[in-house]
Amino acid sequence: MLKGHQSWLFSNQPVILSTGVVAGPFEAKGRLAEDFDRLYDDLWLGEDSYEKAQKVMIEDSITIAIEKENLAKENINFMCAGDLVNQLTPSSFAGRTLGIPYVGLFGACSTSMEGLALSAYIVNYQGAQYMASVASSHNTATEKQFRYPTEYGGQKPPTAQWTATAAGAAIIGQNGAGPKITSATMGKIIDMGLSDPFNMGGAMAPAAVDTIISHFRDLQLPPDYYDLIITGDLGKIGLSIAREMLKEKGMDYDHNQLQDCGLLLYREDQPVLAGGSGPGCSASVLYGHLLKRMKQGEWNRILVVATGALLSPLSFQQKESIPTIAHAVSIERGAKT
Repeated sequence: MLKGHQSWLFSNQPVILSTGVVAGPFEAKGRLAEDFDRLYDDLWLGEDSYEKAQKVMIEDSITIAIEKENLAKENINFMCAGDLVNQLTPSSFAGRTLGIPYVGLFGACSTSMEGLALSAYIVNYQGAQYMASVASSHNTATEKQFRYPTEYGGQKPPTAQWTATAAGAAIIGQNGAGPKITSATMGKIIDMGLSDPFNMGGAMAPAAVDTIISHFRDLQLPPDYYDLIITGDLGKIGLSIAREMLKEKGMDYDHNQLQDCGLLLYREDQPVLAGGSGPGCSASVLYGHLLKRMKQGEWNRILVVATGALLSPLSFQQKESIPTIAHAVSIERGAKT
């Protein structure tokens, strides 16, 4: 049901039944590698293009999640999928291979929670028995499209972030064991006039804050309701800005209560500048790491706020500012109160 202006409360509390997470060789050296299902030893995955490699990552993550739940791909009613490549070709071509009815999504790095929120909505109202939600990114495919091919060796400022080579998929069902999806808040476009493509965190922070405030307002929750609020992916710059903006609104969170997926994925000594990014970053951190710790009892309630910068190579060349967005999904252990 609709709560407030832009939030959904899921009375049937759809369940995250299983997940599948795959990641590249750089992520295999990161701090969360042990929480992933499959790690690749090269960026090509045996394909002749990075875009085809990303397609394989999507197929693998969904297949792993389906097999964990002892299902067949024919059991999945719909898959929501998205990535950063033009026209979502890795996701669409993966859908061609898998043969699952397909909904393509573009929310940039917010795609992971956009897909999870829409999947939960469909399952909650019995529009599907099983949904698959997947988000992915590939570092070199993204660099080639939005910035420069890696062979160019272009230098970046310290505000820049590293696009993760990763894919995370979840199977959402009506019943079963697993964390419950209890609500979602869909964000609106926030544009503060910033135009620097090497400072995504700074551009997206206001969108994250707007969605977090809207979520608590719509659902009438106290500021300490969640054990963890985690953004994805603001990095060092954006998280610092978001923390200060929330503090001004009376929501003062410490470093344990408010974290960022882009700062969890990699080790301190990895050269990722301000942190990780990409749809695959928040998807892999949530489905591989956060849910594992949640199942172990570390947290009972988490709010995942995935942020996205909705620019394109064309809009940047036309000197447009960067519109941004954030979508939030609440996940709870046990739930049903």
